[in-house]
Amino acid sequence: MTDTLPRRAVLLRDHVREAAAGLRPIGLELDRDPTAVDRWLDLPAVDLMRRSTVPSEYLAAPLRIGPCTYDMRSCLEHTLTIEELSYGDAGFMLACPGPLMSGVAVDALGDDKQRHAYYERLAGPGPVWTFFGLTEPDKGSAAAELRTELRPDGDGFRLHGAKRYVGNAAFAQLGVVFCRRAPGPLGIEAVLVDTADPGYRAELIPTVGLRGARISAITLDGVRVEREHVLGHDTLKPSRRGLVGAIRTLQRFRPVLAGTALGLTRAVLDHVRVRRPGLAGAARHRLEDLQDRLAAARHRNHAVAAAIDAGTVRADRVAGIKTRAAELAEAATLAAAELLGPAALLEDPWLEKAYRDARAFEFMEGTGHIQRLAVFQGVTRGTFLP
Repeated sequence: MTDTLPRRAVLLRDHVREAAAGLRPIGLELDRDPTAVDRWLDLPAVDLMRRSTVPSEYLAAPLRIGPCTYDMRSCLEHTLTIEELSYGDAGFMLACPGPLMSGVAVDALGDDKQRHAYYERLAGPGPVWTFFGLTEPDKGSAAAELRTELRPDGDGFRLHGAKRYVGNAAFAQLGVVFCRRAPGPLGIEAVLVDTADPGYRAELIPTVGLRGARISAITLDGVRVEREHVLGHDTLKPSRRGLVGAIRTLQRFRPVLAGTALGLTRAVLDHVRVRRPGLAGAARHRLEDLQDRLAAARHRNHAVAAAIDAGTVRADRVAGIKTRAAELAEAATLAAAELLGPAALLEDPWLEKAYRDARAFEFMEGTGHIQRLAVFQGVTRGTFLP
């Protein structure tokens, strides 16, 4: 179904596919030691992540393939890139330096000066990891119920609170934190935080899967935030700032996350075909059914991403494809473990890792029940297309 992609998207997909080859042994190493990514920063996949996610005007050598220049401002192109890298290894992709979700938030809310400062730092020498701090210990990702506070302090602010389940936060240099400046939904802000500032602490949280993402817990104890680091403070009305930015970021990133799950799914199904080329009967039908579901989900995800590029963001359809992709990743790994035999997860380290990694997608960027609620709301309005 990918033959309907624009030509520039096909060029990008094929280029990334080459860069993603050979990542699985490295992904296994990161699963054992997430800090090992420092030894692999010279890989083409890491360079591609940096050059394709930082706007081209900030790079001396932006990503060019044939006649096209790329910087992932297109949701479809971002989704394709992440899907192909995740086919190589999802954990490795998430371990790479770069803007990821924080960049989407800065693009959605930041003024020109803030975007310039953010991307200038990412484009500078050396790797820069970032984080996106929304989820809290007691409130999850319910942005309207945030407790992390932004308290006035002279001509600036102080940040007090905690965040949990934040990728790369224990190793990042820069990030975006969502917090509360005043009661109610209009009191939410998004601020840029330098992790070297006093009062910022973060530590790794042990996880079962996707260990390369280096999921972390953050404590914010009076971190200084200057007025110019409150995203959109001088250019956007309160009704267009923090909460809107969180929603926009999640909606913009969910097709990308779905691509992560679908890339892993495709890798698992290909793995089964290589290991068991002679499947027949019910086993073959099961594999073919999963392949058909994967093709349909990829087609739908690409369509959702293209619609976002066109300015049409439908929360129910975004939620639907994220849920479908997460469910499919779990179904594919379960089927692989059964089709390859009772000892497959013991004898095949990569499959065992993929099996664990797939379970993370249910919780990332909004849990399944939250996504199903959005789908249900679309169904009741008569706007959701299955």
